[in-house]
Amino acid sequence: MENETDLFLRLSVALAIGLLMGLERGWETRELGEGSRLAGVRTFALAGMLGALWALLGRELGPVLLGIAFAGFAMIVAVAHVLARQKGTDVGATTLVAILFTFALGAVAMEGLLTIAAASAVVAATLLGSKPILHRLIRGLSRDELYAIFRLLLISVVALPVLPNRGYGPWQALNPYAIWWMVVLIAGISLAGYFAVRIVGPRLGLGATALTGGLVSSTAVTLSYSRLGRHTPQLGHVLAAGILMASGTMFFRVLLVATVIQRDLLGVLYLPLAAMGGVCFLAAAWLWRYGSQTGVRVGDVGEPPLKNPFELGMALQFGALLAAIMLLAKAVEVWWGDAGLYALAAASGLADVDPITLSLARMVGEGTLNLRIAALAIFIATAANTLVKGLLATSIAGGTIGRWVLGTFAVAISTGAVISLATSWTRV
Repeated sequence: MENETDLFLRLSVALAIGLLMGLERGWETRELGEGSRLAGVRTFALAGMLGALWALLGRELGPVLLGIAFAGFAMIVAVAHVLARQKGTDVGATTLVAILFTFALGAVAMEGLLTIAAASAVVAATLLGSKPILHRLIRGLSRDELYAIFRLLLISVVALPVLPNRGYGPWQALNPYAIWWMVVLIAGISLAGYFAVRIVGPRLGLGATALTGGLVSSTAVTLSYSRLGRHTPQLGHVLAAGILMASGTMFFRVLLVATVIQRDLLGVLYLPLAAMGGVCFLAAAWLWRYGSQTGVRVGDVGEPPLKNPFELGMALQFGALLAAIMLLAKAVEVWWGDAGLYALAAASGLADVDPITLSLARMVGEGTLNLRIAALAIFIATAANTLVKGLLATSIAGGTIGRWVLGTFAVAISTGAVISLATSWTRV
């Protein structure tokens, strides 16, 4: 049996959970008159403590007691809800569920799972407070976007677990489970970025849109803003800033993807990639400030036309490309060694940096590729992809956009190259 100090701590956490939930619900229903609300801050605080105390009694008298107490509390809350509705008070079911949830979290806290209880309360309060954002997102959600979410769940929750987790083909290089898991990873990151763009929208400006757009496709942002800049040269500085912001985000996206597959890559990749992203963000900040001082209407820049990043056909194509890159990476390593890997990384990066990043990270995880070599190859792919975007901006927009984007990319690549080579010489 725990001492009283430990029990008091758990009871205090249950009280804090109730106060947090009550604060959010009380603010949400602040316009209602006294006595019109189903529950306020005090009621939620008492509900959290009540759950904790019943859990404590249940440990002494049997766990069934806690279940009975929860059922009785649920009946009381349900009756109060019905009576409030009969009086004409607009009381939704959300508050009813929230107070039952608070009771349950109080019991969880008393069981000693303080981190889980506290984290669950924070997540619940955040969800409750995000009602306007969630409703706006649902109203703006198209049928195709809704189906994209379902398809992502289908390939991750249903399809992924049944795939065999073993190597096939030459050198056992093709693992169906690993390939499809990486497809799910990229699809999830891209879909999250896509919806972030939809939520942010042009109303929060080019900067936020470009940052979130970089999670989906920095190349798409580059093409969109370069084409716009060709017809509206007065927006050159802010459009160049948007391209640099999206590309800066891309460097951290590559770091995230590589680290999720093989966390040891973080130690050798974060310096060059963070430096490259930092160069882009610093240049973007200066361009943004300069463009704002010239009186340019940044609101004239809308969302980049990003396509829904998850279609089943696109997922299958990416999976096939990833399998091909994984097989090629293993082949060139066996046939031509490190030089072959570097050449493949450069060629692959011209089109898309994700497949080669995933392939090399996977090889490091399997123990078939040196960490230093993989990091340098990923940098080469990233640099090649960045150079292509700079050339696209120069050829399409030219002028201010071309000079600033290509020039900044040249500085970023040079900085990353120096750091990559330095770490290659000092690390194994």
